[in-house]
Amino acid sequence: MTRAVVTGLGVAAPNGLGTEAFWKATLAGRTGLAPLTRFDATQYPSVLAGEIKGFVAEDHIPSRLMPQTDHMTRIALAAADWAIGDAGADLRRLPEYGMGVVTAASGGAVEFGQRELENLWSKGKEHVSAYQSFAWFYAVNTGQISIRHKMRGPSGVLLTEQAGGIDALGHARRHIRKGTPLVVSGGVDAALCPWGWVPQIASGLMSTARDPDRAYLPFSADARGYVVGEGGAVIVVEDAASARERGAPRVYGEIAGYAATMDPAPGSGRPPGLRRAAENALADARLTARDIDVVFADGAGVLALDRAEAAAISGLFGPRGVPVTVPKTMTGRLLAGGAALDVATALLALRDGVIPPTVNVPDPAPDYGLDLVTDRPRDTAPRSALVLARGYGGFNAALVLRRTDD
Repeated sequence: MTRAVVTGLGVAAPNGLGTEAFWKATLAGRTGLAPLTRFDATQYPSVLAGEIKGFVAEDHIPSRLMPQTDHMTRIALAAADWAIGDAGADLRRLPEYGMGVVTAASGGAVEFGQRELENLWSKGKEHVSAYQSFAWFYAVNTGQISIRHKMRGPSGVLLTEQAGGIDALGHARRHIRKGTPLVVSGGVDAALCPWGWVPQIASGLMSTARDPDRAYLPFSADARGYVVGEGGAVIVVEDAASARERGAPRVYGEIAGYAATMDPAPGSGRPPGLRRAAENALADARLTARDIDVVFADGAGVLALDRAEAAAISGLFGPRGVPVTVPKTMTGRLLAGGAALDVATALLALRDGVIPPTVNVPDPAPDYGLDLVTDRPRDTAPRSALVLARGYGGFNAALVLRRTDD
């Protein structure tokens, strides 16, 4: 069976721009959550966010692309450049139809769309950019990365909200197994504008706390909702044999197992689908729960959702049966970028043999039965990780990562 391995990472997160800056901040427990500055949010009940600071698009994007791209796509293009550079891949030596792009999306480029709608209603149709026809589109990150790097192989976009990053990587692995040597995958999202803010508030799941240290508390009895952030991770996935043949400088790990499920309809009486996704991913990897050294949890920060996830984890691993962590407490939930960032974080944990902490949750709810890694990193030399994610609307996804000796 062809093995799909990760050879490159490009991270853009609220607590660190670039993979190593993000990883250093995460191990140090530095948060990127703060009062929102991208627009005046004081009229809304939720005012905190995870904003990326210090990203200057002109430093990364050709000037001709500036008028036709949203903030989200500019970050994605920069992260893709970093991931490809990290993989040490000379794309000129690879066949154009042997490289694909599969990314995750949620609402598309909403900031670009909001600006053009404002132009339409305040100035008239002649002031609407022609680039609106594609710049807002869900598949725009996949398209722009594909065009920029001449990647003409199998490509696509997955829309499963917060679960999308894992689903995209699952599909990337499918393309690798069908013979595509290299796929750029992952997800980057950015919806910190009123048009992107209002739907999140309407979900009723956002935190309304004003203190960044008390706003997002997954698996705490004081959980009060989540905080939204922007960013994510772009990840280079390759056929292990092809990566070895071209002399890839490093392999972060293998995508050993993947599964996705849907929750049943409300009122059906059937259990949520997250545990089934985890079990199926383990079976796909030909591993058991005893083989997993750490779980990167979805960590919604909503009491009912936390309780359901804790039941899935403790049901599968036993009470306090495996270390669990939620490093996204330092970034917020990044929508389509969230699960991809969790996967990148898990791969860095496997690389360095250390589990990053969950911050601001010193006392997890004891009845959840979780061994939550809190306050500081835990040196346990993990060799395999299970990453869980749930998307609004009932999406569940699970990914098993395994350290390799490549």
